[in-house]
Amino acid sequence: MVLAGAAGAAGARAQAAPLALREALRRIQSAPHVLLMRHALTEPGVGDPPGYRLEECATQRNLSAQGREQARRVGAALRAAGLTPGEVRASAWCRCRDTAELAFGRHTVWPVLNSFFDAHEHAPTRTAALRAFVAAHAGGLPPMLVTHQVNISAASGLPVAMGQIVAMPADGGPAFGLPPLG
Repeated sequence: MVLAGAAGAAGARAQAAPLALREALRRIQSAPHVLLMRHALTEPGVGDPPGYRLEECATQRNLSAQGREQARRVGAALRAAGLTPGEVRASAWCRCRDTAELAFGRHTVWPVLNSFFDAHEHAPTRTAALRAFVAAHAGGLPPMLVTHQVNISAASGLPVAMGQIVAMPADGGPAFGLPPLG
C-alpha cells in the first residue's frame, strides 16, 4: 500500500481536512502514494535551542514522553489497518529518527528530509528533490518519510500536526491528510 499525496503541478488543490481512514486507505491502495509523517510530539518550544548539533540529541528539541508513546500508537494503528510502509527514511534530527524507530522499527537518514526552518535557502532544492521522489514512486509498498512541518507543507501545500501523516500521490494529484492515528 502507498499512503502519500503530492502537491503536484502548480495549482493542484490540496484538501484541508484529513480523510477518514477507510477512504484514505482506499485511495492509497488504488494508486502509488508516498507517505510523509511529521515527527511525533516534542518537548515545548519551536525549532531547536541555539547551538544545537545534529550529532548530539541532547542539544536538540526532542520527543516528549507523550511523543514517544504517540509514535508507537501511530505505527500500531497503521499495522492494525493493514498498511505496511516500504522503506522508511527520516531526517537526521533525533526527533525524526526516534519517531521512525518507535513507529516502524527502522529508518535510513535521508538529508533531503532535514529541516530548513533555520536555513530557508535549502527549501527549493529539498522540496524539488522530495517531489521528484514522490513522482518517481511506481507502486508497491508506500515509502514512509519522517520529517518536519516545513518540509511537508512546502511539498504538499498542507498544514500538518505533530504525528500526522500526509499522503502524496505519485501522479501529482492533490495531497491529503490521514486522520490522527496517535
